Amino acid sequence: MPDHPMPLTDRAGSQIERPVSLPAGNALFGSDVVAETLRALDMPFIALNPGSSYRGLHDSLVNHLGNAAPQMLLCLHEEHAIAIAHGYAKVTGRMMAAAVHANVGLMHASMALFNAWCDRMPILVLGATGPVDAPKRRPWIDWIHTARDQGALIRHYTKWDDQPASPDAARESLLRAAWLATTPPCGPTYINLDVGMQEAPLADPPPPVDPTRFRPVMAPALPDPALVREAVAMLRGAKHPLLLFGRGSRTEAAWDNRVALAEALGARVLTDMKLAAAFPTDHSLHVGPATTFLAKEATQALVESDVVLSLGWIDLAGTLRSAGATSRVINVSLDHQVHNGWSMDYQGLPPSDVFLAADTDATVTALLAQLPRSTQRFEPKPWPDMTFDPGPISVPQMAQTLRHALGSRPTSLLHVSLSWNALAWPFRGPLDYIGGDGGGGIGGGPGIAVGAALALRGSGRIPVAVCGDGDFLMGVTALWTAVHYGIPLMIVVANNRSFFNDELHQERVARARNRPVENRWIGQRIGDPDIDMAKMAEAQGAAGFGPVRESAEMAPAFEQAIAVVERGGVAVVDVRVAPGYSPSATAALLRG
Repeated sequence: MPDHPMPLTDRAGSQIERPVSLPAGNALFGSDVVAETLRALDMPFIALNPGSSYRGLHDSLVNHLGNAAPQMLLCLHEEHAIAIAHGYAKVTGRMMAAAVHANVGLMHASMALFNAWCDRMPILVLGATGPVDAPKRRPWIDWIHTARDQGALIRHYTKWDDQPASPDAARESLLRAAWLATTPPCGPTYINLDVGMQEAPLADPPPPVDPTRFRPVMAPALPDPALVREAVAMLRGAKHPLLLFGRGSRTEAAWDNRVALAEALGARVLTDMKLAAAFPTDHSLHVGPATTFLAKEATQALVESDVVLSLGWIDLAGTLRSAGATSRVINVSLDHQVHNGWSMDYQGLPPSDVFLAADTDATVTALLAQLPRSTQRFEPKPWPDMTFDPGPISVPQMAQTLRHALGSRPTSLLHVSLSWNALAWPFRGPLDYIGGDGGGGIGGGPGIAVGAALALRGSGRIPVAVCGDGDFLMGVTALWTAVHYGIPLMIVVANNRSFFNDELHQERVARARNRPVENRWIGQRIGDPDIDMAKMAEAQGAAGFGPVRESAEMAPAFEQAIAVVERGGVAVVDVRVAPGYSPSATAALLRG
């Protein structure tokens, strides 16, 4: 990926939204200080849905900074603004800014913030309220958009929030928020700016500060050497070691180190579709495909293991319990540092025979340093094509056809539907798949995909997202931002015309109560009328293809969509798929 973000352009290739007749001079208003601090923090973009509560900051970004560094990304919904910043961080590990209006915009943004929180992704969110000084409020509207403790709305799923009362305090708040958001475990932070503070004239510009002195670079949390030696002894003494690769960075070096660790130990590996690709799924040591729910092969590997090394795995306790595993456990995580009493995203309390409170990548490096490198040659597993019976299109058939249409082009999967079956698509690099939405909030897929595609511009990779129809319908207007700013992206809608996940839940309840499962579809199916996804995409300025109803129609539609993306456009393909999930997902959902 490029080291520095490329400037955004319109569909004709010209630099977009450049202000004219900019005044020269120093910061004159409180919001100018906020804008200058964002620039000093090397913030590339700020995704926003405009609002009067931060009209002062908006003016400063345009008329003081010239809408550059950061450059605005106009969004049609606050949830999209947060999701775009979330997707950008998933690819780059870098923080973007987002701005949301008053209390109502923050309420709109809250689900996307929860997704980013659960995904441990850094975002600097700016909001506004006020005027805090009551006599300065306009009748009606300023009163309903003012809250005494606005940060309380999202405090349980952000790392830190503040409401500074002066420009100097705002600058310090931004520096602290950026530092905390990007210190692992990462997460969103929120700064609430009083309207009065933003719009007050400055008597004198504040003295300059060096932001690097107030945002120290944090070295990765290193594991305790004695515990590393104990972990190495356990792993080398194990007959059936199993590595659970969870959260880790997107760098090639970290990827190569994970492969080297598995090969040095001869250990089998599991990976999780809730998280980004962490290990080649066609490696001979990888057990089955990556899955969201434990598949049969993964369960068997857990049962057979005598030592499990968990590296940032999500829900280690639930994984071990579901499999009935009795292995000794080496647990590497920093996640406990952000657990709180409101959100249960911390999952169950896992057993840990050795616990290393450390960065997962740094721990892999430390373990490797005490192990001889493997001299064995590990050949990739064959990845044969699946065969499909005639009839309605299945999601695995759709995925396999899409992979064939992309051919040898480097591709990043930015999102997949719950119906995804990883047997159709091997992951061979750290950007092949960037993981799920974090909090299971439907509607985040399109926005996250736009943010990830923004980060991938100039990388030579084709950005592709596979969204369920419910996810797409809730988030479709995020595509307008991609089209407007010339962000290439391909979305395939796995359109089963149902909130099918809940059909399975209704089936489970009906069976438990001895009631007719034939009624599970009522209040779930999306039909009569069918929604034309391609037309909805076209309404955002994207190219729409479909509905694709026959298997023979898929490859031509995908090829046309890929051509649009390679020309710098946004394309959506609506594929009508048969309802259904992978066996492991279906079993997990029906089990309850």
